[in-house]
Amino acid sequence: MGVSFLTPLLQRPAAAWQLHALSGRRVASRVEPAFDSARRRKGLLGRDEFPIDSALILAPCSSIHTLFMRFPIDVVFVASDGRVMRVFHALAPWRIGWTFRAFAAVELPAGTALRSGVRPGDKLRLEPGYRSVGEH
Repeated sequence: MGVSFLTPLLQRPAAAWQLHALSGRRVASRVEPAFDSARRRKGLLGRDEFPIDSALILAPCSSIHTLFMRFPIDVVFVASDGRVMRVFHALAPWRIGWTFRAFAAVELPAGTALRSGVRPGDKLRLEPGYRSVGEH
């Protein structure tokens, strides 16, 4: 994938990570990577819920679909430096979202982008997080 805002996650995949907007607002306290083909294809399919304060980062990725999903999601498309290119709010099941030349898609529980103030032109960054006892 080369050097990108995801480099810390790629270098320490077993560590816990948080996703923040450049403004300092936390977007998600649990970050799940989907960097290989199988994980990107599966995404959130088959899940009944997407816990608040979670993020699934699909990379490389410039388009997603919500076919067969059971709940709406926010989708933030970003450039490789973490710059937000486009935000889809509460994308319902059976929809498609894309952004030409996006590097990654960050899937979030519906309402997260609005709550955290993420909008085009902002930058996202990863910061070390923590895991609670018993969390894998």
